[in-house]
Amino acid sequence: MNIALIAPPWFPVPPSAYGGIELVVALLAQELERCGHRVDVFANGESHPAGTLHPTMSSAPSNGMICNPFVEAHHALAAYAEADSADIIHDHSGALGPALASRDPSFPPVVHTLHGPWTPEARAFYRFVDRRIHLVAISAAQRDANPEVRYAGMVHNGIDVGAYPMHGVSRGDDLVFIGRANPQKNPAGAIRVARASDRPLTLVVKRHEPEERAYWDVFVKPLLGSDIEVREEVDHCGKVQLLQHAYAMVFPIEWPEPFGLVMVEAMACGTPVVARPRGAATELIEHGRSGFLCETEAEMVDALRCVRHLDRDVCREQVVQRFSAQKMAAAYEQIFMQLLDRRDLGMS
Repeated sequence: MNIALIAPPWFPVPPSAYGGIELVVALLAQELERCGHRVDVFANGESHPAGTLHPTMSSAPSNGMICNPFVEAHHALAAYAEADSADIIHDHSGALGPALASRDPSFPPVVHTLHGPWTPEARAFYRFVDRRIHLVAISAAQRDANPEVRYAGMVHNGIDVGAYPMHGVSRGDDLVFIGRANPQKNPAGAIRVARASDRPLTLVVKRHEPEERAYWDVFVKPLLGSDIEVREEVDHCGKVQLLQHAYAMVFPIEWPEPFGLVMVEAMACGTPVVARPRGAATELIEHGRSGFLCETEAEMVDALRCVRHLDRDVCREQVVQRFSAQKMAAAYEQIFMQLLDRRDLGMS
C-alpha cells in the first residue's frame, strides 16, 4: 500500500523531547515501511521520519502557537493537497483535515486516530463526519465513552520496546512524574503524594503554553522544595535513565486519559505506575502486578509502600505482549486492508 501519515504540525517526527503523538507517527512510519509499504509522512520540516517526508512548513511553530487555527489550516491544506494520491490517508492531526476530506468523496479512505478527549464539541463534530471518515480509538475507555459514533477499530498506542531497556538496574528511591502542567495531569497532586510518602520526586513537565504557565505559577510553584527536582523537558535517553532508576511513576490524573504513553514507557523500564483509575489507565495498568489504581492521594501513598513487592520483569512483559510498535502497526495494517477491500467491493 501507499500510506500517507499526517502528523500534527506542532513538534518534529520523531520528537526531540515532548510529543507523544509524534512518537506514535514515527514508529508507525518505521514499522509500515519495514513491512514493505510505501510511507509518506506529512509533518513540519524539522522532522526525520522513516519513509518520505513531505514538509508542510519549514520548521515547527514556536512555543505558544499550539492550536493556532491558521497554522493548523495551513498544515491540513498542504497535507491533503498532496496525500490524495495515496491508497490510505492516516491522519493523526486535528479536526481540519478530516473536515476537508469528509466533503470530498474523491479522497482515498481516511483513517483518523482520536488522540484527544471527548469534549462536547468533539462529540458533535465527529457525529457529523463519522460516515465519511474512519475513526480509530486508542483505548477501549475512549471508545466506550462515546458510543454515538462509528469506529473502524480500536488500536492501542505502541512503543519501541527495545528503546526502553531495563539493564538490570535495581529500583531506586525517587518517584517520577512526566506530563503537562495542567489540572488534568495534576503535577501538584504528584508533589503532595511524593511528599506524604517521604520520597523525592523528579517532575518532568511541559509548561510552554500560557495556560500551562498560569497553572504552574498558581498551583505547583508554591509546593516546590528541595525534595522536588524540576526538569522542563528531557530527551529520550534522559527519560529512559529516569524511568530505569525510579521507584515508581506517580500519575494522579484528574481526567479520562485517552491513553497515557508515559505509563507504558515507565512499565517497559520495569517501573510500576501508581495512577488514578481514569480513562485508559484502567486497561494499561494491571492492579497489583504492574502498578496500582487508587482513587485518592492517601490511597496512592499507601500503595507506594507496596511497590517494592512488584516484579519489574512483570511490568516489562505486559508492555512486550500488549504495547509494542509491531503490534500497533499490524493492527492498523489490518484496518487499512479491510477498508480497501470494502472500497473495491463498492461498500462504504
